[in-house]
Formats: sequence, structure tokens, C-alpha cells
Amino acid sequence: MTGLVQGQKDALYMMLEAIDQGEFKPGDRLVEAELAERFGVSRTPIREALQRLETQGVLARDGRSLVVASLNHDQLGELYVVRAELEGLAARLAAQHAAPEEIRVLWEMVRKDREIVDRPEQLARANKRFHRQIHLASHNRYLIQQLDMVHRAMVLIATTSLAAKGRGEKALEEHEKIVMAIEARDGEAADLALRQHISRAFETRLRLEAEG
Repeated sequence: MTGLVQGQKDALYMMLEAIDQGEFKPGDRLVEAELAERFGVSRTPIREALQRLETQGVLARDGRSLVVASLNHDQLGELYVVRAELEGLAARLAAQHAAPEEIRVLWEMVRKDREIVDRPEQLARANKRFHRQIHLASHNRYLIQQLDMVHRAMVLIATTSLAAKGRGEKALEEHEKIVMAIEARDGEAADLALRQHISRAFETRLRLEAEG
């Protein structure tokens, strides 16, 4: 969120959280005055946050109104292609640059996430933290910025692939494989493991949509 003052950052974060939690769904109209009252902030940071989210594709124009955007099948595929490329690069760089302390944090995340493997919504939030930790461990600020934008677009996906039967356990096994490669300083293996992880998540999501 480079270039934003704290009030704008707060407004942006609150709106993204509301969309991520399903309080605002694709097609819902967002009104500046109502948002300012809801979040207890002035209209100026709300207005600027709305403009930023429109630029990033999280919001779309419907006449004169701004609504929460939706992703069609092709857009979803495009998003996952970009995500796999960037996340794979982050894992490769993390294998080169992650501090031992960062790797221990990743292992601790995997261990703790096993306690919530049967709670998809909680696991989805933990999954985001895990991926964010890998982004940070890449120690590349420009890559982190691009991944922030990709994950911001992910809030437009209403359901988590971790809700599929058995997916939570498989995802944690994939997380273990990623961390093992990072710990071994094997950038190629880390890149491949993360790309495969994203591919399986996308495949699961497509299956869920086909069944729904």
C-alpha cells in the first residue's frame, strides 16, 4: 500500500477485510457516505480508497456507482497463472534469502495449522499468513508489492478451495514440502513445490464450481 497515508491504509484495509469476510459480495454497491459511517472514518480516505480499489480491479463501475467486482472463468484462470508465477519466484528467492528464524516461523505455522485442518475458514486465514510469510522471506520489495495486488484480487473469490473434502490436509502436506525445499536452500524445488500447490488449489476450485 505504498503511497497511502495511514487513514487511507486503514480505510483500504477495512474494505478489503469486509469483502474478504463476505460482508460485501460481488455486485454489491458501495456508497461513500455509508462506508464512512460504517467504519467511523471521514469520507476523504474512503473516497481515495475506493479509487485505489477501482484502479486495482477490486471494484468496478456500474453506471455511476461502484460495485464489488466479480471474476468470470477466464479471469479466474488468468489470476491463478500470474499467482503461480509470482509465488513460485517468491519461494525460489526465499530459499536463497530466508533467515533461519523465518524458516522456523514457517514450520511453526504448518504445525499450528494442523490444529485447525478441519475448519476451512480459519485455515484459509492461516493459509494467507503462510503465503505472506514466504513473500516476506523472499526479501524482494517489488515482488512483495505485486503479490499484494494479486492477493487483493483473491478476495473476489467467494469460497475457499480449502472447503473441499480432504483439501486442508493435502494443502498442509504441500506446505511442508515447500518449507522443506526452502530450508534445504533448493530454489528450484521450492519454486516447483509452490507452483504445484497453486495448481492443485486451482484444480480444486474448478471442481467445486463444476459441482456447485
